[in-house]
Amino acid sequence: MDKITALLLPWYDQNKRLLPWRKTMNPYYIWVSEIMLQQTQVKTVIPYFQRFIETFPTVEHLAKASEDQLIYVWQGLGYYSRVRNMQQAAQQIIDLGYFPHTYQQLLKLKGIGPYTAGAIASIAFQEKVPAVDGNVLRIYTRLFNCYDDISKQKTINYITQLVAKSISAQRPGDFNQALMDLGSSHCSKQKFSCEQCPLNSICQAYKLNTVAQLPFKAKKVKPLPEYYIGLAIENKKTKQFYVPKRSKEGLLANLRIFPLQAITKEQFKQITITTNPLSHVKVAEQQNDLINLLPDKNNLIWQTSSIGTVKHVFSHRQWHIALCYGIVRPQYEHLAQGHDWLSWQQQKQLALPKVQEKLENLLKQSSINE
Repeated sequence: MDKITALLLPWYDQNKRLLPWRKTMNPYYIWVSEIMLQQTQVKTVIPYFQRFIETFPTVEHLAKASEDQLIYVWQGLGYYSRVRNMQQAAQQIIDLGYFPHTYQQLLKLKGIGPYTAGAIASIAFQEKVPAVDGNVLRIYTRLFNCYDDISKQKTINYITQLVAKSISAQRPGDFNQALMDLGSSHCSKQKFSCEQCPLNSICQAYKLNTVAQLPFKAKKVKPLPEYYIGLAIENKKTKQFYVPKRSKEGLLANLRIFPLQAITKEQFKQITITTNPLSHVKVAEQQNDLINLLPDKNNLIWQTSSIGTVKHVFSHRQWHIALCYGIVRPQYEHLAQGHDWLSWQQQKQLALPKVQEKLENLLKQSSINE
């Protein structure tokens, strides 16, 4: 196991990536970067990290931020539960009176799991503890030619034990970061370059020519399709749209989006046979398959065909949305007001999820609302 450290650290010293969060031992900066790097590539994270630190330079600033400000700064990174959890953890840290400095203490913070706790503890506090993510699983399954399913906790535990045995006692943070860099360069998922890898002399998969087969992971279940009507409701008098916040639980919790009405796959197919974004398709009173599905026809007038469709994929779900346009009846326009009614300009100032951006772009491409 000592051979891994002996080969890896000299390579890291010569080839490490120069990243803004590596210029400091500040645990807060390291924490922010590690959370952002979950599900997001390094090159994408860098400008977001810099903006986040400029806006919230300390744990105290993060703990006291408003939700709108928090979501706005995070906008574009997705997986908004990450930043909400960060704020809750920041509030925990404020209550503690200090930043937790051990692996076990860090695990008690909201949103921090074994990998993130290991990364912070080893990099910021030099605790000899592994930080096992997808990169490390890939490297070690290849090093030991291990065909165990990396989606299983049993395999993760086994690899974690191997890393714990090989991690440098003197430079645990550098060791973990070296694995991160190796996993993104010579030992990446598909574009691996074994001839240049510093560990090729001790890699079993390289010797057996099985690198391309590893790591092994059981096939993922396809995202479950869900079908909706998206309701773009405009008050023509104020030029505002109804964009309420979603519930505090579930996907896109507490984020603003056009209301969604669940429908069946068959209904979705039926109402999207014909879509027409052109202004000559007028808002009308007549009934059809679409109009029969739409809500509140006493107070609203709906266009008789959908504007178009939007598809948005989450990790386990796939949303198919038929966007429909309606206006508030003139006699009720004075009632359609409040903080959930927003102009285009107001919406620009808010953090909106990607799916809402797609819906808005579809609506703007139409001349209906002009």
